Amino acid sequence: MSHNSNTPVRSDSPEYIKRKAFFDQLITVYGRKPVMELLQDESLQIYRLHLADSNRDGGVIDQIKQLAERRNVEIQYHSRSALSRISRNSKQDQGVACDIQCRGYQPYQRALDSLDDGNRKVIIALDGVTNPQNLGMIIRSVTASPCYGLLLPSKGVAEISPLVIKASAGNIFKGNILRCDSLIKALKYFKNEGFEICMLSSHEATPLAEISKNKSVVYVLGNESEGVSDEIAELCDQRVGIPMNNGVESLNVAVTAALIAFTAH
Repeated sequence: MSHNSNTPVRSDSPEYIKRKAFFDQLITVYGRKPVMELLQDESLQIYRLHLADSNRDGGVIDQIKQLAERRNVEIQYHSRSALSRISRNSKQDQGVACDIQCRGYQPYQRALDSLDDGNRKVIIALDGVTNPQNLGMIIRSVTASPCYGLLLPSKGVAEISPLVIKASAGNIFKGNILRCDSLIKALKYFKNEGFEICMLSSHEATPLAEISKNKSVVYVLGNESEGVSDEIAELCDQRVGIPMNNGVESLNVAVTAALIAFTAH
């Protein structure tokens, strides 16, 4: 956001705080087909459409423009390089991106500040889950369940992409996704707020059914092959496991997330 150097924006002003909170809720989606499908979904709050000025008119581009105009969505035109900075995926954005307002997509501190005191909350955190299909399925399960939300680091996990959105069946725009830059810093914050931090593990773990229902808890799910990182494991209060039968050693991380999410009450 550019502004005149003689009129600095006060970062503590109500107007700035409100504006920042709004922009924190935006998810940017790229690609011609994904953007067109989102514009067709009247339930979504589309904030702005971004197009590369090098796009040829006709076909899908015309359809996208018409959908945006019909919904009174602002259209901004950019150079190809500027659009790739917006989409953060120049190889797959096809000269098209759009910003969608998602009220549940917000920094974790803001979400915690708004939580009711006294009511138990269950949150699922991801540590190194890199498969887009798994991330989308986890988002879908968490959104559909009694679980409060998903704690999602900005690095080390799959990025929010059209593949993730598809795997979530569009539910990424409906639930609570709590963003953090550093997972360990966020978990320490939750711990200080009275949450118990539990990592999913198949070794020396307390069965999920035996976990106390009295305290708010963050369940940390690790990488598909490596599990929870050592740094995060040291921070956790206890290991939690799902008992297995017939010699099965582990479950897919998305299945594990669904089991936890639907027992979160």
